[in-house]
Amino acid sequence: MTTTRDIAARLNVSVSTVGRALADDPRISAETKFRVKQTADELGYVANRAARMMRGVPSTVIGLVVPDVRNSFYSTVAHALTETVRSRDHQVMLCETGDERETELRQIRDLAAVQVAGVVIVPTPRPHPDVRRLLQAIPHVQLNRRVSGLSPHWFGIDDHGVTRTATRHLLDLGHRKIGYIGGTVDIRTGAERLGGFRDAISEAGLPVECGVVDLGPPSQTTHGADALRRLLSWAEPPTAIVTGTVQMTVGVLAAAHEDRLAVPRSVSVVGFGDEPGFSWWGPGLTTVALPIHELATACGVWLLHQLETTGATAHPTAFASASPGTLIVRGSTAEPAVVRRPARASRAAR
Repeated sequence: MTTTRDIAARLNVSVSTVGRALADDPRISAETKFRVKQTADELGYVANRAARMMRGVPSTVIGLVVPDVRNSFYSTVAHALTETVRSRDHQVMLCETGDERETELRQIRDLAAVQVAGVVIVPTPRPHPDVRRLLQAIPHVQLNRRVSGLSPHWFGIDDHGVTRTATRHLLDLGHRKIGYIGGTVDIRTGAERLGGFRDAISEAGLPVECGVVDLGPPSQTTHGADALRRLLSWAEPPTAIVTGTVQMTVGVLAAAHEDRLAVPRSVSVVGFGDEPGFSWWGPGLTTVALPIHELATACGVWLLHQLETTGATAHPTAFASASPGTLIVRGSTAEPAVVRRPARASRAAR
């Protein structure tokens, strides 16, 4: 690979001059900087990041740790964060954990080994103690999920509010038995969303059994499909469904399509998130849209600001930002169908 020595030999200058020119050192003239950078481009020079860091140049890498990049929530986060940090000459290193704590530990060790500038993490439900220890030395912020022992700085969704809003919409339409299909409560987001659903039922003055629940792994579309079929197989099935994750929503919509359910005549559905296909699905999906791009952008801007103003030390004051969702009403929700029973024949008719 081309080195700074090769550039120095081509221009007949010292290696230190080349290094300073590439680092935009004010002691080097604009003309020399131009010649050095032009020659570096011609020779295909790539900076040795490790060597630069040994010379005291801070890292420009931000680690992004997510459970599943196939989930559009996290792919949107990755895109928005990349755009945000690129504007400050930083770059994102993406790590996927599969929601497994040992995989998360390996990813955090690798990020620590390359001395990343900071980390944005969607933590597993129970991070390994070594993850907590390693992150104590790295400026980091939690995104979407929050667990104890990590940074008190957090950006996320008002999880309680979004499912409460979705459920109240169905209650206002007259539904009195509503199913909730969401993630397990060992993850805080799952617990908050379930809480919003149950609080809406309670606030409507209805008994708890009016809200039926089926929980599972939040990233499994198959659970969403299976849960819908289970709930609708009951002797007295719910007349409406609320979902608590994007992937669960996809599973519910797939099952409804495969089983040719008449939505909303047979069952009303309120989804979670607003994928491009949701507005095209069937009659159009009523759903709670999430400000994912804005959330990730704000998180990235905040972290970069902390790195620029406090360096490697964490901001002393805990910071938390919960973004609300927006209910988008389309054709998948309506008043519950009235079951009409044939009238008894009169004695005269007999």
